[in-house]
Amino acid sequence: MNFQGEKVEKVAKTLISACLWNNSVENKSRAYDVSPQTVRNYVEKQGMEVIEKLLERARKISLEILKGVNEIDLSIDWTTKTWYGKPVKGSSEKGNSWNYARTKYKGKVLLLAFIPQVNGMTKDEIVKVLVEQVMATGFRIRLITLDAGFYTVDVLNFISQFKYIVAVPVGDVKVYEEFDGDYTTNSKRHRRDGQVEFRLLVYSKEKVRRKSLVYFARATNLDLPKREVLDLYNEVRGPTETSYRNIKAFLPFTSSTKFVFRTLIFVLAIVLYSFIPYSRGRWGERSLDYY
Repeated sequence: MNFQGEKVEKVAKTLISACLWNNSVENKSRAYDVSPQTVRNYVEKQGMEVIEKLLERARKISLEILKGVNEIDLSIDWTTKTWYGKPVKGSSEKGNSWNYARTKYKGKVLLLAFIPQVNGMTKDEIVKVLVEQVMATGFRIRLITLDAGFYTVDVLNFISQFKYIVAVPVGDVKVYEEFDGDYTTNSKRHRRDGQVEFRLLVYSKEKVRRKSLVYFARATNLDLPKREVLDLYNEVRGPTETSYRNIKAFLPFTSSTKFVFRTLIFVLAIVLYSFIPYSRGRWGERSLDYY
């Protein structure tokens, strides 16, 4: 937390403590004898630099853990937080999104790339930036998995250079039965020669309460049995989806709707989740100074 100023220690402890206890920044500031406005001022003036250093440190730790590894399976995901109140400059009207690429290694979900989404950024631009950040570290990408939010023709065109599995909204492909075969997109934004062909897998799960079938779809270019593709997607994507639920346990509350403030606390939550080797159930036995 490389803030500069007389109250840097109090500001840092306020933010970290709010994350560790899933509390409000404003509430924790009082515990460290600093005003909420002072904390907001520090973050709003120096936040972007602190965010960059936090991400740099997180990536460095990930690279240390992955030392000697050449190929990785990459999971790209995004997280959206809704604004309540006036929209913030630099974010969308509904909120703002953070996009990140991670890999799993020896039980750890490691952050390798991160980019906030702002107005005007397309899905394929986001994926390109994340992939470029990962490849810049020297890794070869063995497989890319993405959730349904990234299902677009432009994204498919870009990731076709890799092995991939992408979740597909069933309503987009309109196949409501077990299926394993070729499929071509039908996007109105692209000409016929600009569409993408891929292998479409559709499978069903039974709802427990209503006992009705629910269909799910995946797009892929893997030449593996259907069941193996689906299991592989779950293996690579599962830890990322599970980890986000755990990340929320580190996400503090705040009345600030500033883009830089919201981004900082989200990045801090990711870093704390990824690299603090303690379960939440044991935190009550330790003081903040321990960390």
